[in-house]
Amino acid sequence: MRRPLPHPAAAPGWLLHPLRWQRGPVPWAAVARGALGTGPVLAVCLAAGQPQVGVLAGLGAMFAGINDRPGTWRSGVLHMAVPALAGALGLLVGQSAGAGARVLPVLALVGLVSGAVSVAGPVWSLAGLQLLVLTAVGGGMQLTVPAWLGASAFLAGAAWLLLLRLTVRRPGHRLHDERAAVAGVYDALADALEAVGTPAAEPARRALTAALDRADEALRLRALIRLPGPGRPAVDLRLAARLGTAAALCEAAVALLWEGEPLPARIADGPRRLAEAVRGDTAPGALPAPVSDTPARSAFDRAVLEAGVAFGAAAPGAPPPPARRPLVHPAGPAGREYGLRVAACVAVSTGVALLLHTGHWYWLPATAAFLVKPDLGPLFSRVVSRFAGTAAGVLAFVPLAGLLTGRWWPAAAVALGAALVPLAVRHFALQTTVVTVTVLSFVSVGGDRQAAASRLADTAVACLLVLLVGHLPRLADTQARVGHRSAHALRHTRRYLQHVLAAGPGDPDGHPAGHAAEQRAELRRAAYQALAEARTAAETAAAELHTGRGPDWLGVTTGAERIVDAATACAVRLEHGAARPAAPAARRVTEALDAVADALDGRGDAPGSRPALADLPPDCLTLNDIVTELRRIRTLTTAA
Repeated sequence: MRRPLPHPAAAPGWLLHPLRWQRGPVPWAAVARGALGTGPVLAVCLAAGQPQVGVLAGLGAMFAGINDRPGTWRSGVLHMAVPALAGALGLLVGQSAGAGARVLPVLALVGLVSGAVSVAGPVWSLAGLQLLVLTAVGGGMQLTVPAWLGASAFLAGAAWLLLLRLTVRRPGHRLHDERAAVAGVYDALADALEAVGTPAAEPARRALTAALDRADEALRLRALIRLPGPGRPAVDLRLAARLGTAAALCEAAVALLWEGEPLPARIADGPRRLAEAVRGDTAPGALPAPVSDTPARSAFDRAVLEAGVAFGAAAPGAPPPPARRPLVHPAGPAGREYGLRVAACVAVSTGVALLLHTGHWYWLPATAAFLVKPDLGPLFSRVVSRFAGTAAGVLAFVPLAGLLTGRWWPAAAVALGAALVPLAVRHFALQTTVVTVTVLSFVSVGGDRQAAASRLADTAVACLLVLLVGHLPRLADTQARVGHRSAHALRHTRRYLQHVLAAGPGDPDGHPAGHAAEQRAELRRAAYQALAEARTAAETAAAELHTGRGPDWLGVTTGAERIVDAATACAVRLEHGAARPAAPAARRVTEALDAVADALDGRGDAPGSRPALADLPPDCLTLNDIVTELRRIRTLTTAA
């Protein structure tokens, strides 16, 4: 009889995180692009007698392949092109910095910028990482080609893989990227409705938020990057209108999630049929009949009926614009903490590398750059995975280099490694293994087959330095990193709740009800997007190796999510005739939200130093629920 496995809570998060593994279908198209990308680029340059140009072009294709993630082709353009431009700039800066100690302040400054811009979003994070890594490569690699030619070769390699991204695709995928993203919102909505009243309700709501984010981004990029063709404006308008309809359904669904009463199975049939209608660009057919026995159920049934009408309309009305992503400013507390942490680790590793006079000294700061970026995962987990992956890569490369001879085998090894990258991104250790073999193959183009041992030694030194420097108290400030994002989310929540409590038939500025609903939807989306980023930062912080006790940031984020859910439920109830709270009570709650946000951000008093919030009258609906969550957040942040 098998013994039961220990409960995950028995071990700390920082110890379990390196064992986590991403799952999903095999991205065969990305595998094909990898095989056709890096290796052929290197082979062409070797045939032309330009090995250094081939290595730089191959690096451009390799980095573009690492950034080649699932999504619309437009998002692929953004996630591959912007970091490639930053990497080319890094090569120029690195080669211009000169050799020796002069490169140290340059890398420290670039590290500061790289860490700070990472808070602005995933694309900027990738761009900052490539800027830093290629600055180190440009400063340390003995390049004989002009700086402009090296940067151009890097861009050419990335452009080649980007061209493959636009051509090597699943059949018909180009036409259905955005349609699949919008249909995914309806599927996530149906999953959330099926989870109402179960422990899976909150994860399902977060998955619904993620689906809305993906669809928002897909349609926003579709509006920015347009292709000529007949009927495209009508298709764009129809897709945007169907996403707007989904957003209205999601608001009513959140109210159902907040009520927590299990729903009949047929409730999810409507969103499922709407999802199929989006995929096939058809009418949804008959939808389930409404049963309006609660305000939230009434709101949802009405939204389903309105969706059926909207799907059947020949010319849909103007949809609301896609939600704009709330920006965490790079100059804020989180940006400063990120920047200082990256700059310090990269500067120390560069100084040690120059003192050791290693042949490939740039490997130390480049490794530190991959390890220390806080938005890429917990530091201890990345250090363990990086060293394990490097060791595995060296063990794989040494026999490969001993068995293969001739001038073409590095191109074949690089092609194999690039084909495995889309599979390797499921775990950082596996990705490091593949990248190590690929990089050592690039190095062997210049005739250096003894670099494997120094690669492993440099990685060990970089891991040790990053563990020591990256955990210094002033450089590992979760208050700045997570508290700032939580405060950012609570301020968006306060704007949303304030609008809900102030809006009547029109909005406070006298606009009609339709405009008020659009504005409320945009404020709600901004709050949920900020909360999703706060949760990601809190989950990373929970898996960090801490030397002391800190606030329960995951609990703080969960409380903030419940506050937004309660505000959404309040909006639905007010629309269906519930009494509007008195202005003093509403003002007291919004001021309390601001006070807690200021305390989390370090701008105001400690969360527990203010007087306790008084109970509100019973007619304040979900405001008492909001006050309960605010008290819980105060308790979580002061208990530490």
